[in-house]
Amino acid sequence: LRVGYLVVPMHVVVIGAGEVGTSIAGSLASDHEVVVVDVDPDRAEQLKYEIDVLTIAGDGTTSDIQTAADVGRADMVIACTDDDQTNLVACGTAKTLGDGFTIARVKSTDFLRTWQGNEGAFGVDFMVCTDLLTAENIVRVIGLPAAIDVDPFASGLVQMAEFEIAEGSPVAGQTVSEADRFESLTFVGLFRDGELTIPRGDTGIEAGDRAVVIGSPESVQAFATDVAPEATPDEADDIVIVGGSEIGYQTARLLGERELRPRVVEKDQDRARWLAEQLPKSVVMEHDATDAEFLTRENVDDSDIVVTALGSDEQNLLVAVLAKRLGVDRVIAVVDSPDYVTVFEEIGIDIAINPRTVTAEEITRFTYESVAENIAVLENDQAEVLELELTEGCGLTGRPISDIVAESDARFVIGAITRNHQLVTPRGDTVLQAGDHVILLVESDSVGQIASMA
Repeated sequence: LRVGYLVVPMHVVVIGAGEVGTSIAGSLASDHEVVVVDVDPDRAEQLKYEIDVLTIAGDGTTSDIQTAADVGRADMVIACTDDDQTNLVACGTAKTLGDGFTIARVKSTDFLRTWQGNEGAFGVDFMVCTDLLTAENIVRVIGLPAAIDVDPFASGLVQMAEFEIAEGSPVAGQTVSEADRFESLTFVGLFRDGELTIPRGDTGIEAGDRAVVIGSPESVQAFATDVAPEATPDEADDIVIVGGSEIGYQTARLLGERELRPRVVEKDQDRARWLAEQLPKSVVMEHDATDAEFLTRENVDDSDIVVTALGSDEQNLLVAVLAKRLGVDRVIAVVDSPDYVTVFEEIGIDIAINPRTVTAEEITRFTYESVAENIAVLENDQAEVLELELTEGCGLTGRPISDIVAESDARFVIGAITRNHQLVTPRGDTVLQAGDHVILLVESDSVGQIASMA
């Protein structure tokens, strides 16, 4: 996440220099004093040159190493190794040395439930559960056909969604004003050949474009139906989840809460039995999903969506390719290595979701809530969607939106406003007020200018 607009420097200790820790440290380094601790001396030395941070080699759970990292005066301690227990112990140790805000990354939902039921458990102030976060992302994408990115804002009152406009889509060939037939929806961005356009009413939409919209969940869902009218899930739709991993289980559970009834394929007999007991709204099949004959026999080719959530990227790639070759319309793959995400997308897998990236973004987003209530980054940081709470006398209040846009050099579009927990659809004559939550798309180079006005 781009963080150049932050103004309050902190002393931050990041424990774990894997993909998640490196991403977080890289995001924070330009504005904060960051110390990264990792048990691997070679990795610690390498990171020192990759990003401008102090690194310490050692066990981040011990008081000696944490003292060397100056945890006693840390504003924030982020424990994000690949081991849940290590992260929890690291946070507990940090609490004995200082009063910094502690964040722990975990995979186990058992730890999450314990923490949610007992505030401050494990010495953790904020817990991020990788598997649950990933499942939530998958379910949001399933709910919006053609969506490649979905993020909630304003406590769920507003959604931002990015859609791939396919050949033959009803909105391809229309102008923005023709496609925008929904009262509480705003087109805020259009990416074409990797370039961002701030759309106007007469801007044309072409197949291959990626359209970004902001609005109420109902209006975004209605637009999704417009973009891909044959693909909106309902109770009768066939969703297959390949792999009864924790991510696969959580995905099926969340879909069941939406009255969808997925089929789950799990090879291990004991795990399949457990899933069948825990998922009353799912059909659990015990079989090896890499068996193409089984997939054909079970009519997986007729399913609307296949989610691959197996234990390795290689297995997920194999099943995802098999599903596409069988004719499945939409395949969502869980990809553990960020380096493989592009590979999956380049061979035609519709959506590749990386749990580590999801986790890193969630933690980094949380660290910046003092400046922006919520943040989403689009298309390799070309643009950001921000949620800002406006303060009395700030540069965005007391004037119509049309005047603010006309007087600013920044490239931005206000997509939605919530006022007293009610959604307000922005228009040119809308006057922003103190206390409003404003959700807007901003070109990345203009983020600092806009954030400073809030």
